[in-house]
Amino acid sequence: MKKSFTQKIREEISEKKFSDINRAFIRNCFVASGVISDPLSSYHLEFVNAKNADKLHKILFAFGLRPKNILRGEQNVIYLKDAEEIADVLKIIRADKSLLAFEEMRVEKAIANNVNRRVNFETANLNKTVGAAQNQIEAIKFIAENGGLSLLSAQLKEVARMRLENEGLSLVEIGELLNPPIGKSGVNHRLRKICEIARNMQKEF
Repeated sequence: MKKSFTQKIREEISEKKFSDINRAFIRNCFVASGVISDPLSSYHLEFVNAKNADKLHKILFAFGLRPKNILRGEQNVIYLKDAEEIADVLKIIRADKSLLAFEEMRVEKAIANNVNRRVNFETANLNKTVGAAQNQIEAIKFIAENGGLSLLSAQLKEVARMRLENEGLSLVEIGELLNPPIGKSGVNHRLRKICEIARNMQKEF
């Protein structure tokens, strides 16, 4: 059976010797009632210790930490949810191997979160681009079906034709196909003008 992160820490520190009584006290509290969540899922360390909760709270505070104290049933629970402070506790109780594993998991989690944010951002941009292209195509088709593209200037007509013939292309790619080529902002300006013309025509129907 796979050992939990908490079990690994307890095994590592159970035989540690401390000259500092406060560090020894925190170590003893963790061995007796400390629990730390898997860092890949969340950051949470707690001590369930009804008799010594106040003392533990004061000692942790003296080490520069900001522990929270809640009552769970009839037991006082001291807990920390800040990753840096949890790492500090592991340093205090000399859980060196566990601290290294904790930091590695923090990095892994940060990388995964950054990748997810990047994917979500790019997906949102892609959806926005696809939605805009669809609106442009519908506007061009509306104009074509209700008066014809002859209503458009030569420049707008060329962009409209390129958009209809190349639905999956980006604005940059469409601009490169025009003669002469124009930039993304120029293509966007012309397509916005076409959509505006379509909206004005729709108001008359």
